[in-house]
This record gives sequence, structure tokens and C-alpha cells, in this order.
Amino acid sequence: MIILIVLGVIAAVLVIAALWIAGIYNALVGLRNRFKNAFAQIDVQLKRRYDLIPNLVETAKGYMKHESSTLEAVIKARNIAAAAASAAAANPADANAMKGLLSAEAGLGGALSRLMVVSEQYPDLKANQNMMQLTEELTSTENKVSFARQAYNDAVMAYNTAREIFPNVVFAGMFGFLPAELFKIEDPTERNAPKVSFN
Repeated sequence: MIILIVLGVIAAVLVIAALWIAGIYNALVGLRNRFKNAFAQIDVQLKRRYDLIPNLVETAKGYMKHESSTLEAVIKARNIAAAAASAAAANPADANAMKGLLSAEAGLGGALSRLMVVSEQYPDLKANQNMMQLTEELTSTENKVSFARQAYNDAVMAYNTAREIFPNVVFAGMFGFLPAELFKIEDPTERNAPKVSFN
């Protein structure tokens, strides 16, 4: 009789422990899915920006015939950033893919800034209605990327914190919950969105 009670207590402890571990696992899955969804919101805005850039370049081409290298640099940087965004969207938890995206975005931001500086030298381009509309849309998209990035970083912070606290840290590595990378810009000079105003 005592053996049955002991076995019953051991079985109850094992069931409670299994439920507790399952709770940790499920909480980490929920937090991982939340930051992946938050990255998907960034991805939507980045794709919108990548779609606007060729139109911006095409509009500028007619006015900036002597600046073809600047225009080509923007398109090249846009293509690199779009490829990096696709890789990061496939697995936002991959730190290397996220670092590649951050690097590509920094390159694109620099190329866009150079385009805007050069375009200031062309008054007819600045007055072009299509160019003004595109730059306004690009500015709006940049703001949306910033908000989406903030939401993503908040979700990553919650996930990373949850996987690092005790006792979750004991099981996180065992279940394959690796740290997620924040979407942050390393170079302080690149923290500002490219200026796209023609006023």
C-alpha cells in the first residue's frame, strides 16, 4: 500500500513537472511567434519602400542625366537590401540574416541620402509633381518602418528576456530557442532616415 502511495506521489510530481516544462515551452513559442509576426510588419513596409525606389529613380533619370552612377548605386543598394530582407523574412530568428539586412539597409540609406543631396541641384526635379509625391510616400514609409522596427524590438526584448530568466534558460537551449537579434542600426550617423523632402 505504501509503495502505491509513493508511486502515486512520484507520478503526480512527474506530471506536474511535465506540465510546468510544457508551459515554459509554450510561452517561448508564443513569444517567438510574436517577434516573427512583428518582423513581418517591418517586411511589409520594407517591400513598399523597395517598390517606391525604382519609381523615384526613373523620375529622377530624366533630370539627372549626368548622375547615372548615383542612380545606379541606389538601384544596386535597393536590390541588395531586398535580397537581404527576403533572407531575414525567411527566418527572423537567424542572427546572421538580420545582420545582413541591417548592413544592406545602411547601404541603401546612404545611397538614398546621396541621391537626395544630388537632386537638390536640379530645381526642375524638385518641382516635379511625381517626384514630390514619391518622396512624400517614401518619407511616410520610412516612418512606418521606424514604428514597425520599434514594435519588433519590443517583441524581441520580451522573447530574449523570457528565454534568459531562470528556469526558462535551462530549457530554452535544449528546445532550440536561440537569442533573437534586435533590428538596430549600429553606426550613429545612419540613425537618421534619409532626407527625402524637396521643400
